[in-house]
Amino acid sequence: MKKMHEAVEGENLNILIGGIPVGEDVKEKVKFGILKLLNEKYGIREQDFISAEIEAVPACKAKNVGLDESFIGAYGQDDRVCAFTTVKAILDAGKPKRTAIALLVDKEEIGSVGNTGMLSAFFEITVAEMVEKLKGSCSVTMLNRVISNSCCMSSDVSAAVDPNFENAFEKNNATFAGCGMSLVKYTGARGKSGSSDANAEFVYKIGKIMDDNGVIWQTGELGKVDHGGGGTIAQYVANLNMDVIDCGVPVLSMHSPFEVTSKGDIYMAYKSYMAFYADMM
Repeated sequence: MKKMHEAVEGENLNILIGGIPVGEDVKEKVKFGILKLLNEKYGIREQDFISAEIEAVPACKAKNVGLDESFIGAYGQDDRVCAFTTVKAILDAGKPKRTAIALLVDKEEIGSVGNTGMLSAFFEITVAEMVEKLKGSCSVTMLNRVISNSCCMSSDVSAAVDPNFENAFEKNNATFAGCGMSLVKYTGARGKSGSSDANAEFVYKIGKIMDDNGVIWQTGELGKVDHGGGGTIAQYVANLNMDVIDCGVPVLSMHSPFEVTSKGDIYMAYKSYMAFYADMM
């Protein structure tokens, strides 16, 4: 018998993509037929597979879930649901009191590595260029001061209590689908290891912004202390000496091919980001 995490090994994730051989006089007739289709539809050649980042995702589109259609079911809502609401919020924000940035980064699930991840210097370089254009120059001290005076809502999903796995959650400190956007003071594994832990003053300030703008919100963590948990990019933002807190949409069946979120929570996430941009401290 195998444990659940051993049931499907990575090298056994083979994809069935075709089976009709072509009539041409080639050695691998099925492979040639598939490559021919890819080239005709998308202009892809075999050598493109060396450099391309190609992902296999479920073929179904997002669907309404529930008799009252109050939920959305789709793959990859962690973290497209927060990326969408963040982008829409900054596009709708008008002219905030202070400079507003929506930064979407890659590779979060594997450690935020690479020059498209949050561990890259892209953010600091961008802020330095902004300061230089405004002030004529940008010293290290100026850059550090700007970042230290900034604050961030780290848009990422939280784990909604799943009735099939209630023992994985501390229900008195957990988020529920349909109860509003989530604020997560700390993440991490085995407690707060590998975590960002927002300071109390900042948590209060963000909560007040939500209350003042009619945002329905809740707080929680990523599962019981001794059951593992997870992390976000908030820790890398905090390492820059910036106030940051995780916020987003509670998700059911996280990391499954069909994640489920509440439409009300999605709207509240959008509303919270709008409120943050409007009332930045």
